[in-house]
Amino acid sequence: MREFNALRYYPQPKEPRYVGPHIRTIRNRIIASYRDKRYYDGDRNDGYGGFKYDGRWKIIVKSMQEDYGLTENSALLQIGCEKGFLLHDFKEYFSSMKVRGVEISDYAIAKSMPLVKPYIVKSDFTKLPFEDREFDFVIAIGVVYTLNLRDAILCLKQIQRVGKGKSFITLGAYRDDRGARLFKYWTLLGATILHVDQWVEVLKEAGYTGDYHFITAEYLNLAERTD
Repeated sequence: MREFNALRYYPQPKEPRYVGPHIRTIRNRIIASYRDKRYYDGDRNDGYGGFKYDGRWKIIVKSMQEDYGLTENSALLQIGCEKGFLLHDFKEYFSSMKVRGVEISDYAIAKSMPLVKPYIVKSDFTKLPFEDREFDFVIAIGVVYTLNLRDAILCLKQIQRVGKGKSFITLGAYRDDRGARLFKYWTLLGATILHVDQWVEVLKEAGYTGDYHFITAEYLNLAERTD
């Protein structure tokens, strides 16, 4: 188990993201929970505010290939693949690679990229429809912390089951009270937001052995709006 940022080349905004109790409200969170068009391609406070392919994952594919020794013969799974942007770029880079994705949003699956749409299935993240040790590399970005604690542990155990040991996940986390407050203002779907030390305990409980990266208020460059 290693803390490691496999998304270190993913572009982050240089300007602060302002958050507060009256910016993303319970109404926004209710809308986001449906994971439909409003979440992906609606108002920014309800979700992505327009979830469109722009090629930003290409550099991540290259760095993950180097970090994890991926080849044309590798088998890769992304849990919570949404519209398949990352899977698409992997398939373009490695035309013979076995790629699979699981997603719970009917809208995201319907709008997924044509190259990888045949490889995406609807599935609960706590019971993956794959064989033991089927994949050389498993990715779960922005997934585990959207589940309640019990299901987060089950999801982590599933990652261990279907993978061969190499995996990368992100976890919504904080290091102090300010970080906890800002992250909870920002997140729409976060259900299990824990202190970084608490997450380590959860990972050990699940028997997780792959890589993990904490998504924190500092990483997201969150700032509180006071007006």
